[in-house]
Amino acid sequence: MTEETRAQANELETTLTRYLAAYNHHIPQRALISGTPASMQSLWMIVASFLFAGMGVCVKLSAQAGYAPAEIVFYRAIVALFIMALIVILRRVPLKTPHWRMQMKRGVTGFCSLSVYFCAIALVPLATAVTLNYTSPLFLMLLLIVFRGLKPSLPLMLSLACGLLGVALLLHPGFAAEAWLGETLALASGFLAAMTYFDVRELGLRGEPEARTVFYFALLATFLSAIWIAFSRMHPLRLEGICMLAGVGIFATLGQLAMTRAYSRGNVLLSASLAYTTVVFATLFGVLFWEEHLDGMELTGMLLIMASGIMANRFSAK
Repeated sequence: MTEETRAQANELETTLTRYLAAYNHHIPQRALISGTPASMQSLWMIVASFLFAGMGVCVKLSAQAGYAPAEIVFYRAIVALFIMALIVILRRVPLKTPHWRMQMKRGVTGFCSLSVYFCAIALVPLATAVTLNYTSPLFLMLLLIVFRGLKPSLPLMLSLACGLLGVALLLHPGFAAEAWLGETLALASGFLAAMTYFDVRELGLRGEPEARTVFYFALLATFLSAIWIAFSRMHPLRLEGICMLAGVGIFATLGQLAMTRAYSRGNVLLSASLAYTTVVFATLFGVLFWEEHLDGMELTGMLLIMASGIMANRFSAK
């Protein structure tokens, strides 16, 4: 092992250690002493994936009911802000931060990613939007190569090529005229999500508590979406609309909690790989609720993107 390779391995180990410490800092230590194997704890990621796919269903139903993306993002953010405010108060997490500029950047990129993702869900089949959003590991790899000088191994390069081929197949040569906007937005949400993860990684390396970071994201997303709503029409809330919009926030928040449990108590690589079951659930929900059907080329593209993300997660840790 060369000095450069050893340095990269040490950096990755330090990142994962701090990442887990950010979660474990807020978990009672007796909860961590469990006879349940880490691999079984990682199965919480399947629960999280089901909930995230459920969030997508609520987003699409809300859009079909006439609610604008600005409204859906606003209600999603305000539910998260309420929950995070309670967590911050109960756990006495200090909100003062020396990294407020980076927190602002993470909040803005997270808001943009969420906004274009919700727009994409309204325009294209749910499975397509979810799959293209899950290209974020590929974009994150590119960001690390460009901004952090990461020198990827051959397996990582192969996983990147596999993912790009999957994107090309899923989008179809030349884009379908009726779906190009939604597919472009979904792909853009994957890139913006990668920027968000990059900022979260940097904040974690600087010792920022996870609860503080999520709180500021929810606060900024609520503020920015409220401004967005001011320039668009606000629809009256009916019982059906309240259920769908509340479902967006509840499914998303419960999904975040399940994902946190999977990453903090389970096997990190297994949890990251199981995250791609969101695509499976989204495909099933699309067939169940909207009779969405994907052709062979689209299914092949989805499988390639899923395989690419799993390979990227595994090989980046070696």
